[in-house]
This record gives sequence, structure tokens and C-alpha cells, in this order.
Amino acid sequence: MPVDEFIDRPLAQPEDGIGLALSGGGYRAMVFHAGALIRLNELALLRKINRISSVSGGSITAGILGANWSKLTFKNDVATNLGMVVNQIRAMADTTIDAGAIIGGILLPGSISDRVAKAYDDVAFKGTTLADLPDDTQAGNPRFIINATNIQTAALWRFSRNYMGDYRVGLVDRPNVSLAKAVAASSAFPPILSPCELDITQDVVNTPGADLHREPYTKTAILSDGGVYDNLGLETISKRYTTLLVSDAGQKIAPEPDPHRDWARHSLRVLDTVDNQVRSLRKRHLIDSFRRNDHSGTYWGIRTTFADYQLSEDPLGCSTRNSSTLAEVPTRLEAMPRNLQDRLINWGYAICDAALRAHIDAALQTKLGVTITSPTQFPFAGGY
Repeated sequence: MPVDEFIDRPLAQPEDGIGLALSGGGYRAMVFHAGALIRLNELALLRKINRISSVSGGSITAGILGANWSKLTFKNDVATNLGMVVNQIRAMADTTIDAGAIIGGILLPGSISDRVAKAYDDVAFKGTTLADLPDDTQAGNPRFIINATNIQTAALWRFSRNYMGDYRVGLVDRPNVSLAKAVAASSAFPPILSPCELDITQDVVNTPGADLHREPYTKTAILSDGGVYDNLGLETISKRYTTLLVSDAGQKIAPEPDPHRDWARHSLRVLDTVDNQVRSLRKRHLIDSFRRNDHSGTYWGIRTTFADYQLSEDPLGCSTRNSSTLAEVPTRLEAMPRNLQDRLINWGYAICDAALRAHIDAALQTKLGVTITSPTQFPFAGGY
């Protein structure tokens, strides 16, 4: 693997290709992104994506998709059995993980993060490893990159089939890490589920500029949620590809007229403020790049208003529906009622569709080899 690919040095010009970013946001994000995947698949876009970059809750969705990619059956670039991926995401959403992991981590041997990883593995990943992700050298296979934050180096730590590491420590070629562990690191929400401690048992390659290529950095990585560094998952696609698709299920911080003064709850409020600012800056940079024509593509968010896209057609009746309560679902790994799952999937589907119809014009559709038509129904009955 070229070193430039690992450290993502800025290219003279981004490559033709599509990058998809799946943001953080706990189970809310995991389920919302499932709706977006359904719509991307219907339009034959899913199989044309070159790279899927994810953080936090988005990494659960990406991990389940990646673990099952080889089982998908494509006809005219549309997976006819994507439902099995959606069903596994829903099975995860049926399961409370964070509360049990916290209690077990406090009262029993082993860390909270280890218990989260075990729960992920039991429900969804079943012993799969990064090596089980699709080989992106084969046509029609995206590269999956699961992002965490290295607390030791303050850099983005990337997990993929090809490598793991960060630009300050170096890289591990073909890492033998479980997919559940990578997703647990990516979704180690601070302060409760963080940190995730990763023992590095393989050789670490000394890449150019790796100023921390030495112990203890090359033996143990202390990781936290990928959203600490980049809660949209943009870093690993924006420098690489011309077309960016970004699904954002982040929760906007609400005003608090009388914030808590005790250190624990006050710290949580500060962390939420930092997260909100990181997300806002990343989004602003993305939208500016679209306006400057540095990139093509589109952004959709759980807090986006359908009317913002100013579409002439509204086949799903979105203009008369209210999605605001879905954006307020807590950022938890807590069991979610099936009717709420249905609504989140439907909203992810509908707003992804609106963004694509508004911003993927005829010329870009021709370039990508797709035709974006209007949807006829929601994935699940009842709308959102």
C-alpha cells in the first residue's frame, strides 16, 4: 500500500470517485444511516462508492455493511438482499449495550470498552475481523475505513482491511484486529465508554513524518470515539475523491440557561459543546467546498428541513411531516422501539433522497452512471 494513501497527503487534484461519510450519533445515527443506505442502493449508487468512512455510531452501520458485503447479491448494481444488513442493524438497535457495559466495567474485571466490543461481536460481528472487509482492489468493492481518535497522539487512528494506524505512529499492514474491537474504539463515547485500549501485536511500519514511532506508541494505542477528532468522518474522503456524500445524524446541542456546576455533568456539557463546534466547522468547510466546486456531491442531516432543498416533487409527502423529534433521540447504545427504528430509517431514506435529487444534477448522474428517479414509498409503513 502506498504511504501517500495512508497519510492522505493532499493531492494536486482529487481522484474521480465517490466517498461516503457516516457520522456519529449512537444508535440514532446507526439506524438513520440505514435508511440512507437503502436509498443509495435503490439508485445503484451504493456499489459505485469507492470509500466508506465512518465514526462512532456510523461505524456500527458501516461495520455491519462491510461484514456482509461479500454476501450481497447485485443485479444491475442494486443489492437485491440488502434487507439482511438492515435486519442486523435493527437487531443491534433492539439491544441495550451501554448500561450493561458500564455496570460490568465498574463491578467486574475488564474494561467498559471490552464489554462493548463483546456485545457488538455477540449481536452482529460473530468473530469477523478487519480482514473480512471487502477487498477494494476488486471492482465494485468499497474500502471501509473505521475512524477512532488516538488520545496519545491527538491524531485520527484509522482501521481498515489494508492497515491501521495514524500518521504520527506509523502503520500496521493487514491488521489482525476484530471488527468488533475497531467499531468499539470508534464508538467509545467520552467520558463513559472511553478509552478503548488496543494492544498492538504486529510490527508497526515507520512511515515518513512518524515522529512518535517508538514505544509505548507502537505497543499500545489508547483510543476514543472517532467523533472527538472528526464527527462527520470527512477527513479520510475529502482529500481523496471528487464526489462526497455525507450523512449526518449528529444531535445539535440545546441551550441551557442554568448549566450544571458539578464537575461530572459540567464536563459532559463541555464535551457536547466541543462536539457541536467540531461538527459545525466540518459541515461549513464541506458546504464551502461544494460552493467553490472543489467537490461535487451532497450533504443530508437528521436536522435538515425537507423544504430547504426546494424540490418541485414531494412524492413521500415530506413537506407535511415533522422530523424534529427524531433529531432529539438521545445519543445512546440503548434498545430502541421498533416503531422508532422505522421512523428513523424512513427519515434517513427520505432526506437522503431529497439531497440526491436536489444536488446530483444530470451531468453528474451521467458521469456516475446512474439515473435518480423519485421514490414511490418509504421502506417501512407509517412514514416518520
